[in-house]
Amino acid sequence: MPVPKKTYVFKVVGDCEIRADVYGEPGEAPCPAVMWMHGGALIAGHRENVLPHEVALFVGAGYTVVSIDYRLAPETKLEGIIEDVQDAYEWVRTAGPELFQADLDHVVAMGPSAGGYLTLMAGFCLEPRPRALVAVAGYGDIVGEWYSRPDPFYRKQALVSQEAARAAVGERETVGSPDWDNPRGTFYLYCRQQGLWPTEVGGHDRDAELEWFERFCPVRNVTREYPPTMLIHGDQDTDVPYEQSVMMAAELARAGVEHEFITIEGGGHCSLGLDQASVAATYCQIMTFLAQHVGKAQT
Repeated sequence: MPVPKKTYVFKVVGDCEIRADVYGEPGEAPCPAVMWMHGGALIAGHRENVLPHEVALFVGAGYTVVSIDYRLAPETKLEGIIEDVQDAYEWVRTAGPELFQADLDHVVAMGPSAGGYLTLMAGFCLEPRPRALVAVAGYGDIVGEWYSRPDPFYRKQALVSQEAARAAVGERETVGSPDWDNPRGTFYLYCRQQGLWPTEVGGHDRDAELEWFERFCPVRNVTREYPPTMLIHGDQDTDVPYEQSVMMAAELARAGVEHEFITIEGGGHCSLGLDQASVAATYCQIMTFLAQHVGKAQT
């Protein structure tokens, strides 16, 4: 049976309504919330991309799941996207207690890929900081050569022209579509083939204005105050290099931040395991981690 869901508009920019799906039935007592942020390179993706079995797992363990949209690049640049995440978090904290019994002291940030990046950003750009973070195939460095230079893996595919890339996106601000097979992926492919993601998403030239990007690189903003963090990454990821989580784990260790790093051996992008049993084991580790740091018992 599907988990009950309610949809709210938490922000309006011009004629662009930005929504959040809230899963779960409010009880009598406040409950912890997972603020889930979708992947898609900040270019594609949608709040409805959250997996139903993942929602059911968290709700069954006593969490409310709040899956948010945010405006997408290149129509909206990185600063605006981060503002949407900040505003969503503020909405959870101000409206959440009345709308869905959110426990303000027990909010978790979680997401895959670009959602993992936003999760790692949440560790220092949200106040008060979330109780814990879970980043799946996330990345802490958006100006490294993997994102700012032509990518050999993606250049094996048919090259996308600039004209085709521009035709795949628009000019008006948008939150995208839940359909994975949408044309915005063409723009992402173009960015990876040309090494233009930081410039197109950030709105600044990576080579001429490298310092501007510092505040958007989680790996350069880890302090002792950073929340407990779980990193999950497949070591055969051809989209986001496994080394991105290796670097993030090293920074967390340097700062003395509690963290766990789960390597999915042989796993590709956003993999939680290579078979049903290993996926279940990873989910068990996630729930144990959250039970420890959010302060709620597993069910």
